[in-house]
Amino acid sequence: MALINTKIKPFTTNAFHNGKFIEVSDSEIAGKWAIFFFYPADFTFVCPTELGDLADHHSELQERGVEVFSVSTDTQFTHKAWHDTSETIGKIQYAMLADPTGVITRNFDIMREDMGLADRGTFVVDPDGIIQVMEITAEGVGRDAAELLRKVKAAQYVRNNPDEVCPAKWKEGEKTLAPSLSLVGKI
Repeated sequence: MALINTKIKPFTTNAFHNGKFIEVSDSEIAGKWAIFFFYPADFTFVCPTELGDLADHHSELQERGVEVFSVSTDTQFTHKAWHDTSETIGKIQYAMLADPTGVITRNFDIMREDMGLADRGTFVVDPDGIIQVMEITAEGVGRDAAELLRKVKAAQYVRNNPDEVCPAKWKEGEKTLAPSLSLVGKI
């Protein structure tokens, strides 16, 4: 089942964030933009490159009012250990959600049941809790935070300008399209 335009399901979980263990729930993101960035496991190979890339874009996402949550089926204790031992992971300032029971991973329908691990899944959620963007990639294919940021900007633009849409490769400040009968066959 496609999750685009569906509301995220309720969850409460533990997380590691800025040197502390905290609790995070879906109710805390109500009214905010959020990214849920699922990855298979801590102490792996492609995962730290992705999480580090996302950390490099975190301040710009925050400026846009976007909360970032990385999620794996590891515990908050494992997240802390990884954060403390990896230079790349050590620069993360967003919350690293623990999902050892797989509830959140299953809520987003990306659990590899035979392994108990999440697929590489990215979900952009609007302030109403509705999934606006989703991307799932194979185990060996890393994601690009700059492209994710572009998609966030497009989703925010469309939300603020409901009579317009963003064409392929749209960048902030570029022309958009206003769908109408007069555009049919002209693009």
